[in-house]
Amino acid sequence: MEKQRRLLPVKLDTYKPLREVVFESLREAIIAGKLKPGERLMEMQLAEELGVSRTPVREAIRKLELEGFVMMVPRKGAYVAGISDKDITDVFEVRAALEALAAGLAAERITDEEIENLERSVVQTTEIAEKGDINALVEADTQFHELIYRASRNKRLKQIVTHLSEQIQRFRASTLSVPGRNRQALEEHRKIVEAISEHNIELAQALAREHIENAENSLLCFQEEAAED
Repeated sequence: MEKQRRLLPVKLDTYKPLREVVFESLREAIIAGKLKPGERLMEMQLAEELGVSRTPVREAIRKLELEGFVMMVPRKGAYVAGISDKDITDVFEVRAALEALAAGLAAERITDEEIENLERSVVQTTEIAEKGDINALVEADTQFHELIYRASRNKRLKQIVTHLSEQIQRFRASTLSVPGRNRQALEEHRKIVEAISEHNIELAQALAREHIENAENSLLCFQEEAAED
């Protein structure tokens, strides 16, 4: 019996390298549960299903490892990384503190041009969310938070966040895939931008922390429900 195909052949995009298209396809498959935690990723099999050579698959797997979606086991190969509740809690505790700090500093130091960029980011993210493109949504959400880090004018803070970027990206993609979470996150973004634009430091800190805590709770609940199914 022929093995059931889980991945669709990739569609070539005129402005994205093939390795990026393959990376996004594999990331979506991991988030959607088509590729399960603990499952070994076989380059030849994935290349066949996606309709590409092994080279872009190999490059995509390396990038997935950097973002925390894949773990490499010596002499065994690449496996889909699992997410434990403790992993989620540890990362989100740190991120909540960093995001609150960044939002507070941004409220104090942001320029009018940067406020406008934040407002434009919320509008763009809203448009992307309506289309349901999870990869574009992850990218837009990343850019929104990058704008706040930049406005904080704190290079050390940005360096710490960069160090955590692999775990943050894994959880960001998973969280935004939870049904209904993207709309809630957008409303939270709007409130954060409003507080920052009014230079309300304490409110910006509180809203940024609440935003991350809501994301954490959303992901934990989704994992619990998935485990019961």
